[in-house]
Amino acid sequence: METVNLSYPLSENVVKRFAAPQVLALGQFDGLHLGHLSVIKAAASAAEEAGLPLAVMTFYPHPKEVMKKGDYDGYLTPPAEKERILRELGIDYFYVVEFNEEFSRISPEDFVSGMLLPLNIRTAVVGFDFHFGYKGAGDADMLRELGKAQFDVHTAPPFLIEGEKVSSSGIRKWLHEGRVDLAAGWFGRPYRLRGTVVNGEKRGRKIGFPTANVEPSEHFVLPTAGVYAVKARLEGNEEWLPGVMNIGVKPTFHEGVTKPSLEVHLFDFNSDIYGNVLTIQLISYIRPEQKFSSIDDLIAQIARDAETARKLLI
Repeated sequence: METVNLSYPLSENVVKRFAAPQVLALGQFDGLHLGHLSVIKAAASAAEEAGLPLAVMTFYPHPKEVMKKGDYDGYLTPPAEKERILRELGIDYFYVVEFNEEFSRISPEDFVSGMLLPLNIRTAVVGFDFHFGYKGAGDADMLRELGKAQFDVHTAPPFLIEGEKVSSSGIRKWLHEGRVDLAAGWFGRPYRLRGTVVNGEKRGRKIGFPTANVEPSEHFVLPTAGVYAVKARLEGNEEWLPGVMNIGVKPTFHEGVTKPSLEVHLFDFNSDIYGNVLTIQLISYIRPEQKFSSIDDLIAQIARDAETARKLLI
């Protein structure tokens, strides 16, 4: 897969290099959940049938982040994670379009004429709720009308689980409620966080539960504060290690802290991994974060949490 960063309007060099006929899956795809994957798989089928390369086009930064609208709280699947997943799917081209305030004012007509037509798209596949252009004025029907002289448009239907539409907003809700099990069902995989192991307060080692303090590498959506059963993998390794993670502000030791930290205790693991990149799969929510009246109470609860996580994971 080749990742190509694009900006509007396309440069002549880009047009010359990537103007061969192709099939395009088009959308924001934040999450790459089962609904998004159904759009991409529909595009893959169209590409295979036509004997053409398969491309995916998305936008970065997220429009809500740029326009500062709503309660945007991060990415379900940040760019690096999105690229990794798409590479595993066998995509030929991954187009990442720069989204800024100027681009947000581009009309649907200009987006098609200045971005899609030069790429020689033969078939565009979008989700049923796809919108594009200034203030979201364009939809699948408009895309079909604007592209009819050059490309077809296929609209993928909603992806339903137990009659409920799989959506990024729904997954965010599950994560905010700690329901990482339900989020995993909609993702089609456990929710993942990724970051570098950094120096912390080294308090965990003193109380018998050494932890890796993880600084997220990108602006991930963080689930609700609490304790989770997790599996973690060091970059370059294949093995997933079981453990328990706390997301929160450590109220037993701190007051007035608002930025949550991620602390992972890996079972039966004592290696020095400072500076290493750790990918964490959230498997199950155990309990909310709480303040303890004594260190002994905290130690006893951590032991219970670890035992609960072991039973869930091993």
